[in-house]
Amino acid sequence: QVQLVESGGGLVQAGDSLRLSCAASGRTFSTYAMGWFRQAPGKTREIVSAISWSGGTTYIADSVKGRFTISRDNAKNTVYLQMNSLKPEDTAVYYCAADKSLGAKTTNWVRSANNYDYWGQGTQVTVSS
Repeated sequence: QVQLVESGGGLVQAGDSLRLSCAASGRTFSTYAMGWFRQAPGKTREIVSAISWSGGTTYIADSVKGRFTISRDNAKNTVYLQMNSLKPEDTAVYYCAADKSLGAKTTNWVRSANNYDYWGQGTQVTVSS
């Protein structure tokens, strides 16, 4: 079992930056692909970004491309989401998730929340205009 704990959310103004962190328990973190999702009120959960177990492959949603960056530190069992130039439409609860399956992943695979096995409790990000 893996436990994921997000932190770093908050209330910021448009144009500001935040860095979200997701700390994982357990020795198997370094074998998991990780994803960041977000869910705004009244909307479905959507992929923001994902990263392979090694950090060598990443996916970024078009809506945040050029503004958000995902990274991980396997020595610290932590995955990060650096969010720059925040916009009001980025307001949502942000969740990190772990995919324990092995092997290379397609883009469609990493974009689907159904393919992730463990989830954090989420952290609220609110961007005011």
